[in-house]
Amino acid sequence: MRILMVEDEIDLNNIISKRLKQAGYNVDSCLDGREALDYIFTGEYDVILLDIMLPELDGLSVVKKIRKKQDKTKVLLLTAKDSIEDRVMGLDCGADDYLVKPFAFEELLARIRVMTRRSTDAVTNIYKVADLSVDIKSHIVKRGDTVISLSSKEFALLEYMIHNQGVVLSRSKIEQKLWNFDYEGGSNVIDVYIRYLRKKIDQNFEPKLIHTVRGAGYVLRVETS
Repeated sequence: MRILMVEDEIDLNNIISKRLKQAGYNVDSCLDGREALDYIFTGEYDVILLDIMLPELDGLSVVKKIRKKQDKTKVLLLTAKDSIEDRVMGLDCGADDYLVKPFAFEELLARIRVMTRRSTDAVTNIYKVADLSVDIKSHIVKRGDTVISLSSKEFALLEYMIHNQGVVLSRSKIEQKLWNFDYEGGSNVIDVYIRYLRKKIDQNFEPKLIHTVRGAGYVLRVETS
């Protein structure tokens, strides 16, 4: 499950993001409302944890903008404001739930579980591009009827690309997503893993799905002639 954590207090953002990862969630994080929209409109998330008082663009405005785009991602507002009027305003903007700071981390996890249970029937575990299918839950990857074996890092890269199919992903964005801040390897690591993935996903199949966009990065899509 993928979560976007939007909180401008850096320490709090880091703490919550770290604990969510320890709880088994895949987490992206950012510090302001405009950056949040960039993540939301170029990625795919199951839950957005959104502080209301944000720089650049406040949380309520973020919710309004994504709902205007018919984006139904579950949104949990995080705020120090606890009046009934504030809660009603947040929910009326399109948020799914509201949690007042300070809160127990266990309650946050419970709220996330409740929100995602509500939409379980609408969520698919299988993503497809042409004859490529990726089962996010079972980690089964196929081209047609051929099962393809991937390493954990290759699967993570493919999962990220298929969640963002059609979106050009820069090397730096892929590196930040898959290696976070623990990686200290060489700058060509993304190119190496793209090469590994191409060999397994594309080399013996048509159409080719992993494409290089010169000067920009990589994209998973079906090219039209």
